[in-house]
Amino acid sequence: MTVTSRKVSESIVQTVHIVRPNHLNAAGRLFGGVLMQWIDEVAGVVGKRHTHKNVTTASVDNLRFLRGAYQRDVIVIIGKVTYVGNTSMEVKVDSYVEDIDGVKTPINHAFFTMVALDDNDKPTPVPRLELETEEEWEEWEKAKKRREVRMMRREEGF
Repeated sequence: MTVTSRKVSESIVQTVHIVRPNHLNAAGRLFGGVLMQWIDEVAGVVGKRHTHKNVTTASVDNLRFLRGAYQRDVIVIIGKVTYVGNTSMEVKVDSYVEDIDGVKTPINHAFFTMVALDDNDKPTPVPRLELETEEEWEEWEKAKKRREVRMMRREEGF
């Protein structure tokens, strides 16, 4: 089976949510678990678009909550592939609160390792990533460093 390549732009996902009362924690802010579900779903769709296969979340790291979100806030979540290995890929997911003028303020950043699965739920090769812009090359280089840290942490039992 030949593994093709795909452009970063071919698998970008953007979702929009409105924070509703059922999304709030006891302090009146967006519950972190709700945001984590939303961003995991975005990462999964990015992975499926890139691989044209089912994917699973292998890990999430650098999950950083930068500020809270509140009832009626508009949340914009954007995910894209930043790096591919053999059977896995890194998906960067950024979350924002968008104000009435369309200005986006970051509220969360996360990096997912997604693994492509074959019909037997076994890891399978992923398409190469075609990098077209300077920003995509920079993201690739940063992702390589994050991958090295992940591998080192795994070897050390973290």
